[in-house]
Amino acid sequence: MLLVLDIGNTEITAGLFRGDVLSAHWRMTTHPDRTPDEWAGAIGTFLVDRGHSPNEVRAACLASVAPGVTTSVADGVTIATGTRPLAIDARTPLPVVLDVDEPLSVGADRVVNVLAALELYRADVVVVDFGTATTFDCITGDGRFIGGAIMPGLRTSADQLTRRAAKLPATELQVPERVIGRRTEECIQAGVLFGTADAVDGIVRRIQAEWPGEQVPRIIATGGLAQLVAPLCTTIEAVVLDLTLVGLRIAARHLGLAW
Repeated sequence: MLLVLDIGNTEITAGLFRGDVLSAHWRMTTHPDRTPDEWAGAIGTFLVDRGHSPNEVRAACLASVAPGVTTSVADGVTIATGTRPLAIDARTPLPVVLDVDEPLSVGADRVVNVLAALELYRADVVVVDFGTATTFDCITGDGRFIGGAIMPGLRTSADQLTRRAAKLPATELQVPERVIGRRTEECIQAGVLFGTADAVDGIVRRIQAEWPGEQVPRIIATGGLAQLVAPLCTTIEAVVLDLTLVGLRIAARHLGLAW
């Protein structure tokens, strides 16, 4: 089996593939102070809880935007499974051309996202990834990553709002029934959620207006908060929650890993 890990600044998403089928996945909080032994224990426990032995893992790969925890997580995977994970980044030889001014600065998660979108759709695509940041990644049907946009993530914006305004309470992120809130919590929910959705739609329309060529790109969403925000947007066509994990699996196959 193939173990893949998407290491983000807030969460780590892990998946286990049997062949090309995602048979299990789970999320862990990105704790920078965890030791490799603690990561090994967490990974081993999740595998066993989902009915798998760590010995079933024959290959592993990861994409990380949190360098402070990458090595300890990789060491933990090695301890738990006996397999050293392959790290995917902008230098990895993959069938995606990073056609931007600073290709080595493109995050590993963005690389595997556009790789998966290219494989799944074989067309021009914009991937909107709702994570710690909300990213817009643009890939053409011939495999060119042409750039995109990055804005503060939904939860990041909400946390900053309540942290810096003493009288605004921390609020659960759920869609309110109306835009005109009658309570402070509703006002925050309306402003953050509807504001994010409208910002996403606005950026997507600007991207579409600048798109090279005549093809209209497909707009897909992924990330931990995609199911919450995407239904509020008018431009997003589909949600593919496991896009990053699928991209890691495609990268592993392209690089010759066997599982």
